Amino acid sequence: MPEMDEFALIRRLTQPHQSDALQKILGVVVGIGDDAAVVEVTPGAQMVVSCDTMVQDIHFNQKTMCMTDVGFKAMAAAVSDLAAMGAIPRYALISLTVPRDSDFGSLQELYDGLYECAGKYGVALIGGDTTSSKLGGWVVSVTVTGEIEAGKSLLRSSAKPGDAVFVTGALGSSAAGLDFLLSVLPLEDMLNATESSRQAIEHFMEVHRRPLPQVRAGRTLLECGGCHALNDISDGLASEAWEIAEASECGLLLYEEQIPLAPDLRWYAESRGKAVMDWVLYGGEDYQLVGTISQSQVDLVQKAFKRRQLSLHIIGEVRSDLAGVFLRNDKGLTEEVPKQGYNHFA
Repeated sequence: MPEMDEFALIRRLTQPHQSDALQKILGVVVGIGDDAAVVEVTPGAQMVVSCDTMVQDIHFNQKTMCMTDVGFKAMAAAVSDLAAMGAIPRYALISLTVPRDSDFGSLQELYDGLYECAGKYGVALIGGDTTSSKLGGWVVSVTVTGEIEAGKSLLRSSAKPGDAVFVTGALGSSAAGLDFLLSVLPLEDMLNATESSRQAIEHFMEVHRRPLPQVRAGRTLLECGGCHALNDISDGLASEAWEIAEASECGLLLYEEQIPLAPDLRWYAESRGKAVMDWVLYGGEDYQLVGTISQSQVDLVQKAFKRRQLSLHIIGEVRSDLAGVFLRNDKGLTEEVPKQGYNHFA
């Protein structure tokens, strides 16, 4: 990496991206370069804040993701938390720990990915902190702030008996993508597949490397008014559904045959000797939304989603006679879903 102080390094990484004019449009009064940023807050709105961290060899490695992907996904994971509240993302702070022997090109690629994702969702990068590490390994932490109409935040704790349970898109694709990326001979596997299968595998890898937060879906749910509880699927459907069930003190009954899967996901799982529902329930990192909605509002919300070219899939119901999360399979058998998902401390 070229010799320069921290502030010169930050200028080189950030100045090519968001212009002063664009920052002004995004509500930035004082951006990167002072002790703190200053932004305008919309009257009548509340601030929503979240933080997400990606660590080398835990969330990514050189085999699974390039540095541009790492930057994109780090921003996406943080933005997804705001989507799960129904909020509009506004600003981001980046805290970065870089191995001392890193080259400048890798750092630039990381920031390219951060800015690419930020640009998709109208997020202004307004500051952060950059440090080096003698121990090795990249650590990327993104803090995002957003805004929402006062008193309108969508919470995990608001599910009501009789609600329909929904998800906003196909599940299990990210886990399949990671499985393929970690396989011993991924290139040879792809060359031996059919054209349709190759496209499916490429889609799985893209979902894993560059997930797309469901901000528009979250806003649509808030604007329609029928959504009660909401959560984003970062650690797996099972984990996120359990969070809703526990926070709302109710039970969720899910129907396996109604859970949406990407084309060829079942084929790929079978070809790898894996259970597709393990990826769906416990794989995580799909960054779709799972939530509950009043049965009386389902048609209205589905029509609103269709108008905006978004998807909404009803996959179950909220029950007062259950506690926890249960899955009914295509044979009609109902079993409790283990409270599992990705756990850093397991």
